[in-house]
Amino acid sequence: MLSLVTAAIKPFAVEPVRVALREMDVPGCTVSPVIGFGRQHGHTETYRGTEYFIDFVPKVKVEVVVPSEVAEAVADRIREAASTGRIGDGKIWIIPVEQAVRIRTGERGDDAV
Repeated sequence: MLSLVTAAIKPFAVEPVRVALREMDVPGCTVSPVIGFGRQHGHTETYRGTEYFIDFVPKVKVEVVVPSEVAEAVADRIREAASTGRIGDGKIWIIPVEQAVRIRTGERGDDAV
């Protein structure tokens, strides 16, 4: 069984998370720039004397497909690497993956990861 570990983290946390995943021998990950809001509900910024409310906060989404038995450990390492202890550090969620297929070879399941 496979799991998808997804984390929405602050942009500066990408490199520490990448290093942490490499140390765990995670074979790869997908990283995408995203925007969103959570408990922060955005923030205000001042530009040329005018205040603007920024609804969405820039984050980075990191996605990793791993065997289910290591998904919790991967999530823990991501949390450790991305945590500053302040609001807006992000979220991690784990969902089951029904099937994975490697396009080049047609391998399926754990072999595809």
